[in-house]
Amino acid sequence: MEVSFVGAVAESAYQRARSVLRPAILNHSVRVWLVADHLGQQEGLGEREREALAVACLLHDAGTADAYDGPQRFEVEGADAASEFLAPYDWPASLVQKVWEAIALHTSPGIAERMGPLTRLVRLGVLTDFGAADPLGANYERLSASLGRFPRMDIEVVLGDAVVEQALRCPGKAPKSSWPGGLLAARLAEPGYTGVNPAF
Repeated sequence: MEVSFVGAVAESAYQRARSVLRPAILNHSVRVWLVADHLGQQEGLGEREREALAVACLLHDAGTADAYDGPQRFEVEGADAASEFLAPYDWPASLVQKVWEAIALHTSPGIAERMGPLTRLVRLGVLTDFGAADPLGANYERLSASLGRFPRMDIEVVLGDAVVEQALRCPGKAPKSSWPGGLLAARLAEPGYTGVNPAF
């Protein structure tokens, strides 16, 4: 499913995401962007910041991809992947750092919400897509048709399993106090369990 983003760099980020992410995770990433961008426009985010937000949303789960399955937590691997992706575009280092933070902290409740617009908006987009927040309110209807173009495809199962599969191979990717750590602990407690991870 094609979609138009703000700026050529964001379009390239989408192509990168599409080339490495599982379809369910790609669709989730686009839905996160749709929500985050809508909220960002309401807050008066500028064009460059909107493009940076798109890159952060589209690549926020890049660390789950085989191409970026390094030794760090998937959030950090994804943040590093985004920074590497942005290197040829000569963006200001401060803006690249904001993208990095938005991705690295998107599973950190209570911190992401206080780290500036990009990090907060990515976090809100993620929470909204998983039904844990409703910042859209009455505006949801305006986005529902666009969101519906990108089916969920059991994203909760696919994403949870992707994080756990990496952690089983490399336990250092899932510290006990982290979201990946909780997912791994739940899997180890019930190794035969199928469906949405109880710690999701």
